[in-house]
Amino acid sequence: MKRRRPEEHDNTDRWVVSYADFITLLFAFFTTMYAISQVDTAKLRMFAGSMKSAFRSADSSVQKPVIEGIVPVSPEAASIERMARESILPLNAGNDIEVSRDERGVVVSIGDNLLFEAGKAELKKEALPSISAVASMLKKLPNRAIIEGHTDNLPVSAPSSRFASNWELSTHRATTVLSHLIKEHNLPPERFSAAGYAEYRPRDTNNTPEGRAKNRRVDIVVLGSR
Repeated sequence: MKRRRPEEHDNTDRWVVSYADFITLLFAFFTTMYAISQVDTAKLRMFAGSMKSAFRSADSSVQKPVIEGIVPVSPEAASIERMARESILPLNAGNDIEVSRDERGVVVSIGDNLLFEAGKAELKKEALPSISAVASMLKKLPNRAIIEGHTDNLPVSAPSSRFASNWELSTHRATTVLSHLIKEHNLPPERFSAAGYAEYRPRDTNNTPEGRAKNRRVDIVVLGSR
């Protein structure tokens, strides 16, 4: 005799699994909605004040930016930065010339390998187009500027160098660029000053050759008019 197969019964409780999944999704959804609905009113006020300040609204009572350390870009700084980038673009200098901003204004950084021989402060011929490009931008502006010399942390060791320390080398390089801007491009000297910082204002680490290369530079800092 053939065995009779047990009769298959419909599982009437399968809906419970789907229902449980649905409830779990609803819980996750409402938890997320609750979380994003908690507005930090203090940050909201800071954001509103920052926007009003950026657009020069007269009733702005909050001067701090919404995020500490981020300062709204002034139209003047944005315009100068655009001019700087347009001036150096035809040079195809790559990483040898960089444009950035800080709290003082717009900074044009020129690497020392483009400007000077190691341990020296006399401009190379290859440096002249770069300085001319910066000079053409400065002629269009009334702003004051600071020429800053920077080195890495390695001591001056070139046999032909006449500088006893990085302080002297960085300062002399800054004044060399400044002198060239004034004498060769007829820029008004009262708008400029020079400073040497040796290795004490690095942009990158001094522990690698690549970092030291970034630190050896001359910065032309175009100051804000206010």
